[in-house]
Amino acid sequence: MELLHNQSLVRQNWTATPYEQWADDLHSICGHFNPVTVARGDKVFGAARGIDVGGMSFAHVSNNLDRVHRSMEDIRRDSNEHLFLIVQIEGWCGVEHFGRQNRLEVGDCILVDSTKPTTFHFEGQFSNHLSMHLPRQGMYSDVRIDFDIARKLSSGDPMAIMLCALIAKIMSAPASSAGSPHLRELIFNATRQAFISEGEPEPVGVNDGATKRLEIVDVLIDRHLTESDLGAKWLATQVGVSIRTLQEDFQGLGVTCTTVIRDKRLRLAREKIEQIRSGQSNLTIAEVAYSTGFNDISYFNRSFKEMFECAPRDLLR
Repeated sequence: MELLHNQSLVRQNWTATPYEQWADDLHSICGHFNPVTVARGDKVFGAARGIDVGGMSFAHVSNNLDRVHRSMEDIRRDSNEHLFLIVQIEGWCGVEHFGRQNRLEVGDCILVDSTKPTTFHFEGQFSNHLSMHLPRQGMYSDVRIDFDIARKLSSGDPMAIMLCALIAKIMSAPASSAGSPHLRELIFNATRQAFISEGEPEPVGVNDGATKRLEIVDVLIDRHLTESDLGAKWLATQVGVSIRTLQEDFQGLGVTCTTVIRDKRLRLAREKIEQIRSGQSNLTIAEVAYSTGFNDISYFNRSFKEMFECAPRDLLR
C-alpha cells in the first residue's frame, strides 16, 4: 500500500528523544496520555509529531516504550473529543480499549474513542503508527450509521485497504485543493462504513450493574444525540430500568443525564461552528443550535459560553 511506503512516515534512521520531550509532544497532539518506559530514565526511540494536511489533523507516533495509558482522569483533563483512526505503519502494537484486546500488525486499522480509557502496549519493541483525528460528535451525529469502536480491520480487509488509500490521497493533496472538503467527507463516511455495526446494543436490566448500563447509555446518547425524544425517560426505557434507577446511576458519577446530553450537544455545536469558521459549512449559529438538539437559542448561547468561556459568535472570530 502506498501509505505504508510513504518516506515521510517510514524513516531509515530514527533518533532517541528525551522522555519529557516525547511525552510533551504527545500531550500537545493527542491529549493526556501517560507513557511508560521499559527502564526508568530511558530515552524514547522515535518521535511524536502532528501533521495537518487537507484540512485534517494526524498524529504520527513512533516509540519503543513499554506502554502508553490513558485513564479516566486523563480523559477528564481534556476538553477536546476525537475518534482516532489508527493505521499501523511499522512494528506492532497491542491495544486494550472498550473491553477488547487487539494486536495491530503492519497495515491493520482500528478506531479508538478518546473518551474511553485505552492502553497501548509495545513491550520495548519499536512501533510506528499514524492516527487520523476525526470529530467525535460529528462522526456519531451527522449521519445515522451505527459503527463500532475497538474493532480491528486486518491489513488484507478491503475496508482497511480502502481507508489506507484515502488517507494516502489526503496526505498527498495540495493544501489549497478544491477537493479537500469532499475528501474529508469521503473519509468520514468510509470510516463509518468500514466499522459498521449490526444493530443497537443489547438491552440490560436493573440487575446488570450501573457501570454496564452507563456504557450502553453512553452509546445510545451518541447515536441519537440530535433527536428530540432523547432524554432520561427514553434512555431508561431502552435499557429496561426506571427513570429513578438511571438517575441514580448518573448521580454516582456526580452528573445528571440532562447535563451529559447537553454537554455532548454543545461539543457537537462547537465542531459545527469550527466548520463554519474554516469555510466547510454555510450554516448560521441558529441553524447550528437547532441541528444539534437545542430549541431555545438564548439557552444555547448561555450554555455554550458557560462551557467554552466564549460565545458562539466569538468562536467564529
